[in-house]
Amino acid sequence: MNMPVVKPSAESAVNVRDLHSPRGVRFWLVEDYAVPLIALEFAFRGGASQDPTGKAGAATLVAGLLDEGAGDLDNRAFQQALDDKAIELSFHCERDQIGGRLRVLTRHLDRAAELLRLSLVAPRLEEESFERVREQLNAQLRREANDPAAMASRAWTARVFSGHPYGRPRRGDQATLSAIERDELKALVPRLIARDALCVAVVGAIDEVRAARLIDTAFADLPAGGALTAIAEAPFAGLGGVEVLDLDVPQSTIRFGRPAPSRADPDHVACLALAHALGGGATLTSRLFREVREKRGLAYSVSAGITSFDHATYLYGGAATKKERAAESLEVARAEILDLANGGLSEDELEKAKRYLIGSYPLRFDTSTKIAGQLTQMQLEGREPSWLTERNARVAAVTMADARRAAERLFGDGALSVVMVGRPGRG
Repeated sequence: MNMPVVKPSAESAVNVRDLHSPRGVRFWLVEDYAVPLIALEFAFRGGASQDPTGKAGAATLVAGLLDEGAGDLDNRAFQQALDDKAIELSFHCERDQIGGRLRVLTRHLDRAAELLRLSLVAPRLEEESFERVREQLNAQLRREANDPAAMASRAWTARVFSGHPYGRPRRGDQATLSAIERDELKALVPRLIARDALCVAVVGAIDEVRAARLIDTAFADLPAGGALTAIAEAPFAGLGGVEVLDLDVPQSTIRFGRPAPSRADPDHVACLALAHALGGGATLTSRLFREVREKRGLAYSVSAGITSFDHATYLYGGAATKKERAAESLEVARAEILDLANGGLSEDELEKAKRYLIGSYPLRFDTSTKIAGQLTQMQLEGREPSWLTERNARVAAVTMADARRAAERLFGDGALSVVMVGRPGRG
């Protein structure tokens, strides 16, 4: 087995071993014997971007059905088997992945591994479960139908990524969900759930030998290769335009954004610092907090940050404000973006942003479940274990010259693609 190790440093106290099981499945392992618990996080590249045309929500339905009975266990028996051993097993679907999480006490690991294997290799996808999970999704969509934040986010995504799989609703809509047949999901499972798309991390009270046995039990019987559709890089549409969705509510909800350098771009880390200086939501020092909320009292919450998918990266922000002050709030945000584009970032702002990014990073690794999740995400992003120490070193190395160069690329001419929900401008 290959066993590179990331050793503890000032930035990381996580020892990661990059291993292969006897049957050839790659996994990352962190041994931690503080409690007799094992956390396993896994993901299969693909996700909602693989939904068939006109069937948005199909991958989300698959994720919702994987723990609804498998092998010779119907839904009730499968859930009882989990409960009997206090096994936590869940699945989720995102734009670029279907993922899952397993938490179990070490003494029940063998049973947990077998139940996970069944859920992936032999999900039953029974008619009753299919209809129930689909109705649960429909119920969520109905609740969000008049929720301004949900409406704004959904409309902004559809506007910006029009014609691309990212522009489709991840959970579908009532029309696309009703068009999905159960047999289509059965055909979709082996396309999406395959070894060549797998990323997995194990954290907890488990040694290499037992971890390898867990991995082989859970994943080695999967198809060696899936059948993912190639996804093109997503264009970014609507810059400079504003779309308004009419809703009779006292506030207007704003979503705005523009393209950003990808994770692989040398300027990406500097862009993270710039975005934090603009609208880091967890601090009181960001430009948007200061200018929109504190000085002018335009909005209670306002934020901006970088969002990265496999085929698109963008600056994304938002606020909610009184409808008669929505235009002013947006103009203040634009003015701050333009100022940063034109070299207005101060040394103090840059240093505060870097300190926050560096200091908050260890909080992503303060539980075994978080560690497993972060390590799996690193694999999805094409990172190696060395990223645990490299990441903060790269943040610390961002200079004012780097930030100014990146600001020209990130903020450009200040043009934004904007969606507003409410009745902005009306008293």
